Amino acid sequence: MKLADTLRAAWNEPELRQRILFIFAIFGVYVIALNITLPIQGVKPEAITAYLEQQTGGYLGLLNLFGGGAIGRISIISLGLNPYITSSIIMQLMSVAIPSMKQEKQEGGQFARQKEAQRTRLLTLVLCVFQSWGLIQLFRGGFPELSIFDYSAIILIWTAGAMLVLWLGEQIQEKGIGQGISLMIFAGIVVSFPILIERLAIEVGTDPSKTWRVILLTAIFVAVTAVVVYFTQAQRRINIQHMRRSVGTKAVGGGSSFLPIPVNAAGVIPIIFAVSLVYIPSQFATMMPPGSLMSDIFNKAAELLNPQPSSAGYTWIIGSVVYAALIFFFTYLWTSIQYNVEDIAVRLKQTGAYVPGVRQGKQTEQFLDGVISRITFVGAAFLTFVALIPYWVPLITRLDGFQIIGGTSLLIIVSVVLDLMRQIEANLIMRGYNK
Repeated sequence: MKLADTLRAAWNEPELRQRILFIFAIFGVYVIALNITLPIQGVKPEAITAYLEQQTGGYLGLLNLFGGGAIGRISIISLGLNPYITSSIIMQLMSVAIPSMKQEKQEGGQFARQKEAQRTRLLTLVLCVFQSWGLIQLFRGGFPELSIFDYSAIILIWTAGAMLVLWLGEQIQEKGIGQGISLMIFAGIVVSFPILIERLAIEVGTDPSKTWRVILLTAIFVAVTAVVVYFTQAQRRINIQHMRRSVGTKAVGGGSSFLPIPVNAAGVIPIIFAVSLVYIPSQFATMMPPGSLMSDIFNKAAELLNPQPSSAGYTWIIGSVVYAALIFFFTYLWTSIQYNVEDIAVRLKQTGAYVPGVRQGKQTEQFLDGVISRITFVGAAFLTFVALIPYWVPLITRLDGFQIIGGTSLLIIVSVVLDLMRQIEANLIMRGYNK
């Protein structure tokens, strides 16, 4: 079905229409919470905004973008879903690194999933406290002199706000359609778009000669979106043959299927990991006394690792290479976690399935490892392009501050929209929309 036909059919289906309207209602609640500022007297938003403008391409700028600018607004939901995302990543890594947790996840079924979800929420609460404290320290120039009561109140409010956003995502998961957490991240990014459009309009209004730059920016946006859509949907399908077996007097099985390996199997996780490591020195530098030896060391390291092109020299090339290397490393690491070739080969053998022309067992494992390694290289190259192009766009268009064109934000938007459309189409097919 075409996109317009899919949306029209979904709207005409009462249950689907209700689910879609529920998603928009949750988005409305999210936007209201986003604009409720922290009830602390003496806060200086301009100081915090100035600091965030220096961190546009950094990890903190990325979190601010994901949260719809909540950090810049000093909103009650400034933490957003970041603590939950971090705890989810930690739990997934632990479930692979710790054999007992891995076995529990594989054999525990629904009970194990509920237990893991409970652990993730508890870890989220702990991370909320630490991240709230960290934000206060980063923005100490924008906050007044705080008492212990003020610290406790801010941490409590931000923790409650993060759990509220998580609860809204879970409500979408239960009563709406699509992945609730992903849709909440999607909402946070999309909320920032009107601000971008307003800034573009101001740029053109003050200097009409910049119109061609805006046109070029739009063309880059469309081109990068097309590339992201293509690679997000791209996959390598490995043919799988199933053995025929006798059940009583009948022979069953013997059919064929395929094992899909996405080109971008790691999603956006490698970029988040890489950008968080690249900007660690700059975060530490802000915590040191200005002019101190440690502050100078961290500032120099931050300058070398910064992939942002500047007129100060060519150190950004070093930063870009380190950034790209980290993305490749985390892409291979995360893909190996998601696609354990040893487990896949064992499951194929247990179910009587095999890859045509490849023996079961060790040869299947080696074959899958080779295929996934080559696909992962292409996926890592794609993620590197997506991660670096936001730094190149201002250099090409001469429009500063528009790093959200391309990059992680666009990758998330495309992934969420494609997944949502697939789920809507699946619901329509179940209801008999075959045309």
